[in-house]
Amino acid sequence: MSRQDYQKQPLNGAYYGPSIPPPPNTYNRPGRRGLRGGCCLFDCLCDCGCCLLSCVFKIIFTIVILIGIAALVFWLVVRPHAIKFQTTEASVSQFNLSGSASDTLLYDLTLNFTVRNPNSHIGVYYDVIDLRAYYDDQRFAATELTPFYQGKKNTTDLGLVALQGQTVITASSGLSSDYSTQKTDGVFDITVKMYLTVRFKIGWVKIGKFKPKIQCDLKVPLSSSGQSFQSTGCKYDL
Repeated sequence: MSRQDYQKQPLNGAYYGPSIPPPPNTYNRPGRRGLRGGCCLFDCLCDCGCCLLSCVFKIIFTIVILIGIAALVFWLVVRPHAIKFQTTEASVSQFNLSGSASDTLLYDLTLNFTVRNPNSHIGVYYDVIDLRAYYDDQRFAATELTPFYQGKKNTTDLGLVALQGQTVITASSGLSSDYSTQKTDGVFDITVKMYLTVRFKIGWVKIGKFKPKIQCDLKVPLSSSGQSFQSTGCKYDL
């Protein structure tokens, strides 16, 4: 057979082409991920390839979630309720204005309050109780009450508070007519505010100082009028 005939003779078996070299050996170091993806919070401490802003956001988001869960658990366990203040007694034996541009107010005011703590797991330390009395939005008397501790589910009577003396009140438009009407009716519009500094006790833990303000809008009868005072709830002055 000639060389030319040999070259034209077809192959007896199938032809699969040239041999394919084996794939290169790839090796991933332990602890490194070869797959592409985001990094978790702890990978932020290492070189995970995520940008710094993304890591900071994830840390902040996690902290917010943890605080939210802690607050929810605290509320479910403690179930806090607002402290309630009530004015149970109020009367004036003297409440006289004299003068013109600046009026001198002579007063003799008696008050009493109760404080109700409805909480089953919270005690309250009343470190400061600064009581102030106002007429026509002007303060005419002030005193400090004795600090005390109030236990759980307890109602405390603060006792009689006597305010006596005289002070100068700047006459405003309508003050004279309002005072004359109230004196005729035998009932005066007096506002009492309490500026508090309190701490809460939960178990053995004391939670640091809060300064709520309490406002009591009162219709105070003149004792000689024969009218009785109606117990009045107070509100938080926000």
